[in-house]
Amino acid sequence: MTSRKLMKGAALGALLAATALAAPAMAQDSVYFANNAYRTGPFSGSGIPIGDGMRDYITMINERDGGVNGVKIVYEECETGYDTKKSIECYEQAKSKNTILYSPWSTGATLAAIPRAHVDKIPILSMAYGLSASADGNSFPWVFIPPFTYWDGASVMVKYMADQLGGFDKLKGKKLGLIHLDAPFGKEPIPVLESLAKKYGFELKLYPVPAADMQNQSSLWLGIRRDRPDFIYNQGWGAMNPTAVKEAIKNNFPIGKMVGVWWAGGDDDARAGGDQAKGYKSLSWALSGTDAPALQDILKYVVDKGKSTTPKDKVGEALYNRGVYNSMLVVEGIRNAQKITGKKVINAEDMRRGLESLNLTEAKLKEIGLGGFVTPTTITCTDHSGHSKMFVSEWDGKKWTKSTDWTAPLEDQVKPLVDANAKDYVEKAGNWPKRTEPCEKSS
Repeated sequence: MTSRKLMKGAALGALLAATALAAPAMAQDSVYFANNAYRTGPFSGSGIPIGDGMRDYITMINERDGGVNGVKIVYEECETGYDTKKSIECYEQAKSKNTILYSPWSTGATLAAIPRAHVDKIPILSMAYGLSASADGNSFPWVFIPPFTYWDGASVMVKYMADQLGGFDKLKGKKLGLIHLDAPFGKEPIPVLESLAKKYGFELKLYPVPAADMQNQSSLWLGIRRDRPDFIYNQGWGAMNPTAVKEAIKNNFPIGKMVGVWWAGGDDDARAGGDQAKGYKSLSWALSGTDAPALQDILKYVVDKGKSTTPKDKVGEALYNRGVYNSMLVVEGIRNAQKITGKKVINAEDMRRGLESLNLTEAKLKEIGLGGFVTPTTITCTDHSGHSKMFVSEWDGKKWTKSTDWTAPLEDQVKPLVDANAKDYVEKAGNWPKRTEPCEKSS
């Protein structure tokens, strides 16, 4: 995502404090990866809980299991302040340390890294963010975007809107407003929404929010009041989200008809609206709470032993649990790569093979303590996303609750766009390398 330099004065102290957690010394049987973090600036409200969930899950695996099959994971954060230029500096730093993958944590950083990663042979894991067209494993063998893309999410939003109205035929003549960060991340769903608007006859209204105005949306909401959309889809992040919730309430927009992308469904996003935020909705694929055995083990082996900086009452919140999911993908990718190669200590090329044949069945998820908690996902040679099911969650005033069944994206509508846009990317890139990596079979 395109962003601006956000760290000033006092924020530097917060940065130093946040990055003071020294990474463990590199042991002989260890693998290394770094995560782009942003614990400072107006995106920190979203970045902190995700970073906490990622770090705590890795710590739990090291503490409980001694690593993955005896191989410790050396994990570092590289603070970016959500700045794309700084993210690339973090990429180069991670590469110099032989990282097994690159974890961008922004769409802008992902876009900037894709050409580099293909040359450097470092897999990019952009979990449910990044370039939707990178789901095409033939064109992007080094990029992975499970469990689904922003285009999948936009299609489920349209499907949800149709369900609420009584069928796809009822979409004709309706209005869907898209509030979005005016950056690559925010613009990602536009192509599929435009395509679906043309197909089903609804009108798409766009409401871009510049990063500098995330907390000042008054004029934008005047436009929304004028246009009177039937539903709003919120493709927001950081400080933009709680502001949008408060403005919806202030402007008497029915809060139950505003649905956020999964990154607009943080607990603090909804809390900002107080009691009137009850009914706000968000797409999701992971349940909130700590009922899952893996979350209980995080509490037991990490939080209760003082090995976490996460407040105990924040463990299990929506964005924290998505951080947990991200690190679970890393751990299971390592485990699968070990199985494929017969190596204990894998490298980046091995990790790509492990990710490409990752098959997270319900049985596998149950085995690792996340059964029923997240959606099964299978990554293949041609499909680096999985385009898995998701659900609509609803804020009940205190927590997020699952309010719909698991819902599959409109794959017949999305896949042609993925194929066409992947082809377009390759053609425009010029001299884009053809895939030479052999396909791994999911097991």
